[in-house]
Amino acid sequence: MVFRKKADIILTHKPDILIIPECEHPDKLKFRSNSEIPDDLLWFGTNFNKGLGIFSYGNFKFKTYTNYNSKLQIIVPILVTNLNFNFTLFAIWANNVNDSKYRYIGQIWKAIRHYKDIITRQNTILVGDFNSNTIWDKPKRIWNHSKVVHLLEQKGIHSTYHKYFKQIQGKEQHPTLYMYRHKDKPYHIDYCFVSEDLIKKLTSVEIGDYNFWIKYSDHMPIITTFDFNFVSLKTERTDE
Repeated sequence: MVFRKKADIILTHKPDILIIPECEHPDKLKFRSNSEIPDDLLWFGTNFNKGLGIFSYGNFKFKTYTNYNSKLQIIVPILVTNLNFNFTLFAIWANNVNDSKYRYIGQIWKAIRHYKDIITRQNTILVGDFNSNTIWDKPKRIWNHSKVVHLLEQKGIHSTYHKYFKQIQGKEQHPTLYMYRHKDKPYHIDYCFVSEDLIKKLTSVEIGDYNFWIKYSDHMPIITTFDFNFVSLKTERTDE
Protein backbone atom coordinates (compact mmCIF):
# COMPACT_ATOMS: atom_id res chain seq x y z
CA MET A 1 0.00 0.00 0.00
CA VAL A 2 3.03 2.28 -0.47
CA PHE A 3 3.69 1.91 -4.18
CA ARG A 4 5.73 5.12 -4.20
CA LYS A 5 8.40 3.24 -2.18
CA LYS A 6 8.40 0.26 -4.54
CA ALA A 7 7.94 1.83 -7.96
CA ASP A 8 11.65 2.06 -8.74
CA ILE A 9 12.08 -1.68 -8.13
CA ILE A 10 9.46 -2.79 -10.64
CA LEU A 11 10.40 -0.04 -13.11
CA THR A 12 13.82 -1.60 -13.59
CA HIS A 13 11.94 -4.10 -15.79
CA LYS A 14 10.88 -1.28 -18.15
CA PRO A 15 7.15 -2.06 -18.33
CA ASP A 16 5.01 -0.40 -20.99
CA ILE A 17 1.92 -0.97 -18.85
CA LEU A 18 1.82 -1.71 -15.15
CA ILE A 19 -1.23 -2.99 -13.24
CA ILE A 20 -1.02 -2.65 -9.45
CA PRO A 21 -3.76 -4.18 -7.26
CA GLU A 22 -3.78 -2.93 -3.66
CA CYS A 23 -2.34 0.37 -4.89
CA GLU A 24 -2.56 3.64 -2.98
CA HIS A 25 -4.46 6.57 -4.50
CA PRO A 26 -2.45 8.80 -6.89
CA ASP A 27 -2.74 11.68 -4.41
CA LYS A 28 -0.42 9.68 -2.17
CA LEU A 29 2.03 8.89 -4.95
CA LYS A 30 4.85 11.29 -4.30
CA PHE A 31 7.53 9.68 -6.41
CA ARG A 32 11.19 10.26 -5.76
CA SER A 33 12.72 13.07 -7.80
CA ASN A 34 14.64 10.64 -10.02
CA SER A 35 11.72 8.21 -10.53
CA GLU A 36 10.21 7.76 -13.96
CA ILE A 37 6.83 9.49 -14.11
CA PRO A 38 4.00 7.60 -15.87
CA ASP A 39 2.69 8.89 -19.21
CA ASP A 40 -0.86 8.20 -18.07
CA LEU A 41 -2.59 6.58 -15.10
CA LEU A 42 -5.97 5.52 -13.77
CA TRP A 43 -7.00 4.52 -10.27
CA PHE A 44 -10.18 2.83 -8.98
CA GLY A 45 -11.39 2.07 -5.49
CA THR A 46 -12.97 3.46 -2.34
CA ASN A 47 -10.06 3.07 0.07
CA PHE A 48 -7.35 5.62 -0.74
CA ASN A 49 -4.76 3.26 0.73
CA LYS A 50 -5.74 0.23 -1.32
CA GLY A 51 -7.26 0.37 -4.80
CA LEU A 52 -6.37 -0.63 -8.36
CA GLY A 53 -3.77 1.42 -10.23
CA ILE A 54 -3.02 1.27 -13.96
CA PHE A 55 0.11 3.04 -15.20
CA SER A 56 1.48 3.72 -18.69
CA TYR A 57 5.21 3.99 -19.31
CA GLY A 58 5.13 3.29 -23.04
CA ASN A 59 3.31 6.29 -24.55
CA PHE A 60 -0.01 4.51 -24.18
CA LYS A 61 -3.11 6.50 -23.23
CA PHE A 62 -6.07 5.17 -21.24
CA LYS A 63 -9.80 5.75 -21.62
CA THR A 64 -12.36 3.92 -19.49
CA TYR A 65 -15.20 2.39 -21.50
CA THR A 66 -18.55 4.12 -21.04
CA ASN A 67 -20.24 0.88 -19.96
CA TYR A 68 -17.88 0.46 -16.99
CA ASN A 69 -19.88 -1.02 -14.11
CA SER A 70 -18.34 0.09 -10.81
CA LYS A 71 -20.38 -2.56 -8.97
CA LEU A 72 -18.12 -5.23 -10.48
CA GLN A 73 -15.18 -4.74 -8.14
CA ILE A 74 -12.68 -4.15 -9.28
CA ILE A 75 -12.80 -4.99 -13.00
CA VAL A 76 -12.23 -2.05 -15.31
CA PRO A 77 -12.52 -2.09 -19.13
CA ILE A 78 -10.01 0.35 -20.62
CA LEU A 79 -9.31 1.35 -24.21
CA VAL A 80 -5.52 1.55 -24.52
CA THR A 81 -4.14 3.53 -27.46
CA ASN A 82 -0.93 4.82 -28.95
CA LEU A 83 0.05 5.83 -32.49
CA ASN A 84 0.55 2.22 -33.62
CA PHE A 85 -1.69 -0.08 -31.64
CA ASN A 86 -5.03 -0.10 -29.80
CA PHE A 87 -6.41 -2.80 -27.54
CA THR A 88 -8.92 -3.45 -24.77
CA LEU A 89 -7.46 -3.99 -21.32
CA PHE A 90 -9.42 -5.37 -18.39
CA ALA A 91 -7.52 -4.42 -15.24
CA ILE A 92 -8.59 -6.72 -12.41
CA TRP A 93 -8.49 -6.92 -8.66
CA ALA A 94 -11.36 -9.34 -7.98
CA ASN A 95 -12.50 -8.60 -4.45
CA ASN A 96 -16.01 -7.35 -3.67
CA VAL A 97 -16.76 -7.55 0.04
CA ASN A 98 -20.30 -6.29 -0.63
CA ASP A 99 -21.13 -9.27 -2.85
CA SER A 100 -20.06 -12.16 -0.65
CA LYS A 101 -21.65 -14.89 -2.79
CA TYR A 102 -19.69 -13.73 -5.84
CA ARG A 103 -16.79 -12.06 -4.00
CA TYR A 104 -13.84 -13.25 -6.07
CA ILE A 105 -14.10 -15.30 -9.28
CA GLY A 106 -17.83 -14.57 -9.31
CA GLN A 107 -17.04 -10.94 -10.07
CA ILE A 108 -15.11 -11.98 -13.16
CA TRP A 109 -17.88 -14.35 -14.24
CA LYS A 110 -20.35 -11.46 -14.00
CA ALA A 111 -17.96 -9.17 -15.88
CA ILE A 112 -17.59 -11.61 -18.78
CA ARG A 113 -21.36 -11.51 -19.20
CA HIS A 114 -21.67 -7.74 -18.73
CA TYR A 115 -18.81 -6.91 -21.14
CA LYS A 116 -19.50 -9.70 -23.62
CA ASP A 117 -19.49 -7.31 -26.60
CA ILE A 118 -15.98 -5.98 -25.93
CA ILE A 119 -14.34 -9.21 -24.75
CA THR A 120 -13.42 -10.45 -28.22
CA ARG A 121 -11.02 -12.70 -30.10
CA GLN A 122 -8.83 -9.75 -31.05
CA ASN A 123 -6.72 -7.26 -29.08
CA THR A 124 -8.11 -8.18 -25.67
CA ILE A 125 -6.19 -8.56 -22.40
CA LEU A 126 -7.50 -9.44 -18.95
CA VAL A 127 -4.83 -9.14 -16.28
CA GLY A 128 -4.60 -8.89 -12.52
CA ASP A 129 -5.38 -10.55 -9.23
CA PHE A 130 -8.21 -13.03 -9.79
CA ASN A 131 -8.03 -14.32 -6.20
CA SER A 132 -8.91 -17.72 -7.61
CA ASN A 133 -7.67 -21.11 -8.76
CA THR A 134 -9.23 -24.35 -10.00
CA ILE A 135 -8.21 -26.05 -6.74
CA TRP A 136 -11.03 -24.14 -4.99
CA ASP A 137 -13.73 -25.02 -7.52
CA LYS A 138 -17.16 -25.82 -6.15
CA PRO A 139 -18.50 -28.01 -8.97
CA LYS A 140 -22.14 -26.98 -8.61
CA ARG A 141 -21.30 -23.30 -9.02
CA ILE A 142 -21.59 -22.01 -12.57
CA TRP A 143 -19.08 -19.26 -11.75
CA ASN A 144 -16.18 -21.34 -10.44
CA HIS A 145 -12.65 -20.82 -11.76
CA SER A 146 -12.68 -23.65 -14.30
CA LYS A 147 -15.94 -22.44 -15.82
CA VAL A 148 -14.63 -18.90 -16.12
CA VAL A 149 -11.51 -20.24 -17.89
CA HIS A 150 -13.81 -22.22 -20.21
CA LEU A 151 -15.93 -19.14 -20.94
CA LEU A 152 -12.82 -17.21 -21.92
CA GLU A 153 -11.53 -20.07 -24.05
CA GLN A 154 -14.83 -20.07 -25.93
CA LYS A 155 -14.07 -16.46 -26.79
CA GLY A 156 -10.57 -17.41 -27.95
CA ILE A 157 -8.87 -15.99 -24.85
CA HIS A 158 -6.18 -17.94 -22.99
CA SER A 159 -3.82 -17.62 -20.04
CA THR A 160 -0.36 -16.55 -21.20
CA TYR A 161 1.31 -18.36 -18.30
CA HIS A 162 -0.39 -21.68 -19.04
CA LYS A 163 0.31 -21.41 -22.77
CA TYR A 164 3.94 -20.39 -22.36
CA PHE A 165 4.87 -22.94 -19.69
CA LYS A 166 2.44 -25.62 -20.94
CA GLN A 167 0.77 -25.82 -17.53
CA ILE A 168 -2.62 -27.18 -16.48
CA GLN A 169 -5.03 -25.02 -14.51
CA GLY A 170 -4.77 -25.97 -10.83
CA LYS A 171 -1.35 -27.63 -11.22
CA GLU A 172 0.83 -24.57 -11.72
CA GLN A 173 4.53 -24.95 -10.93
CA HIS A 174 5.10 -21.24 -10.27
CA PRO A 175 3.19 -19.60 -7.39
CA THR A 176 2.13 -15.96 -7.63
CA LEU A 177 1.12 -15.64 -3.97
CA TYR A 178 2.78 -16.74 -0.75
CA MET A 179 0.07 -16.33 1.85
CA TYR A 180 1.22 -14.28 4.84
CA ARG A 181 4.61 -14.29 3.02
CA HIS A 182 5.13 -17.91 4.09
CA LYS A 183 7.07 -19.95 1.54
CA ASP A 184 5.14 -23.06 2.54
CA LYS A 185 1.79 -21.44 1.57
CA PRO A 186 2.15 -21.02 -2.22
CA TYR A 187 -0.77 -20.39 -4.59
CA HIS A 188 -1.26 -19.31 -8.19
CA ILE A 189 -4.03 -16.69 -8.24
CA ASP A 190 -2.80 -13.95 -10.60
CA TYR A 191 -3.21 -14.18 -14.36
CA CYS A 192 -2.81 -12.54 -17.74
CA PHE A 193 -5.37 -13.78 -20.26
CA VAL A 194 -5.14 -12.58 -23.87
CA SER A 195 -6.90 -13.13 -27.18
CA GLU A 196 -5.49 -15.61 -29.69
CA ASP A 197 -4.00 -12.94 -31.94
CA LEU A 198 -1.88 -11.73 -29.02
CA ILE A 199 -0.91 -15.26 -27.99
CA LYS A 200 0.80 -15.49 -31.39
CA LYS A 201 2.91 -12.45 -30.48
CA LEU A 202 3.80 -13.69 -26.98
CA THR A 203 7.57 -13.86 -26.46
CA SER A 204 7.99 -14.48 -22.74
CA VAL A 205 6.28 -14.90 -19.38
CA GLU A 206 8.15 -14.48 -16.11
CA ILE A 207 6.99 -15.01 -12.51
CA GLY A 208 8.98 -13.14 -9.89
CA ASP A 209 11.36 -15.08 -7.66
CA TYR A 210 10.30 -15.51 -4.03
CA ASN A 211 13.71 -14.81 -2.54
CA PHE A 212 13.93 -11.41 -4.19
CA TRP A 213 10.34 -10.16 -4.17
CA ILE A 214 8.98 -11.37 -0.82
CA LYS A 215 10.45 -8.36 0.99
CA TYR A 216 8.26 -6.15 -1.18
CA SER A 217 5.02 -8.15 -1.39
CA ASP A 218 3.33 -11.47 -0.74
CA HIS A 219 2.48 -11.51 -4.48
CA MET A 220 5.08 -12.10 -7.17
CA PRO A 221 5.01 -9.94 -10.31
CA ILE A 222 3.88 -11.50 -13.58
CA ILE A 223 5.82 -10.04 -16.51
CA THR A 224 4.33 -10.80 -19.92
CA THR A 225 6.04 -9.58 -23.10
CA PHE A 226 4.68 -9.38 -26.66
CA ASP A 227 6.50 -8.52 -29.87
CA PHE A 228 4.61 -6.27 -32.27
CA ASN A 229 7.67 -5.49 -34.43
CA PHE A 230 7.20 -1.74 -34.00
CA VAL A 231 7.06 -1.99 -30.21
CA SER A 232 7.72 -4.61 -27.57
CA LEU A 233 4.69 -4.42 -25.29
CA LYS A 234 5.38 -5.53 -21.76
CA THR A 235 2.54 -5.80 -19.24
CA GLU A 236 3.26 -6.38 -15.61
CA ARG A 237 0.96 -7.25 -12.77
CA THR A 238 2.05 -7.05 -9.21
CA ASP A 239 0.42 -6.46 -5.88
CA GLU A 240 1.79 -4.21 -3.21
